Amino acid sequence: MPESNVTCSSCGQKHTVAIYPSINVSSNPELKEKVVDGEVFVTECPHCGHRDLLKYNMLYHDPEGKLILCLSDTEFHSDGMEGYTCRLVADAGSLIEKIKIFDAGLDDITMEICKLVTCQELGKEVELRFFKMEGADNELIFTYPENGGMQMVSVGFNVYEDCAGIVKRNPQMVQGASGLARVDRQWLSAYIG
Repeated sequence: MPESNVTCSSCGQKHTVAIYPSINVSSNPELKEKVVDGEVFVTECPHCGHRDLLKYNMLYHDPEGKLILCLSDTEFHSDGMEGYTCRLVADAGSLIEKIKIFDAGLDDITMEICKLVTCQELGKEVELRFFKMEGADNELIFTYPENGGMQMVSVGFNVYEDCAGIVKRNPQMVQGASGLARVDRQWLSAYIG
C-alpha cells in the first residue's frame, strides 16, 4: 500500500500515512466500509492527536455493482468501461454519497433532481447529501450542514419516483451522463434551469 508524507495542520510535524489510490472492493471487501465511513480520508497525527482530512486521487472499483468512481480534479477518458456506471467526483464526501446511492439501488441522476426539489421545498440553498433509505416506505434521508451541525430531512419515495419520471422523459440527461461524467448539481443545471 502506498504511503504519503503529510504535515499536521495543528502542530506542523510531519508523519507518514497510508493512502489508497486504487480500491477494488471485490479484491479488498474490507476497504469498502473504510471508504464509506471516511476512515481512508482521515489521518491522526501521532505527535499531537489532531485529525486532518487527507486529499488524494482515488479509483474506486466495484466489479459486482459495475461501478467505477474516480476521485480526481483531472478530467480523463473512460475508454473500455462499457457496461459500467462511471462517475467523476471532486471530493471524498461526493465519493461516499455515490457509493451509498448505488448501493441502495438508486440512480444518481434522479437523486440530483430529488435533491434540487427538496432544497426548493425547504426554501434553503443547502448542499444535501444522500444518507440512507429507510423504513417500509423507503423514505430517503438527506443530511445538510446548518448552524455548525448536521441536519436531517426525510423525503417520501414518491418524490424520487416523480424525479425518475423526469429523467425518463429527458433521455438527453442519461446520454449526458455516459462515459466518465461528473453528475452533480452543476451538471444538472445544464438540463434544469
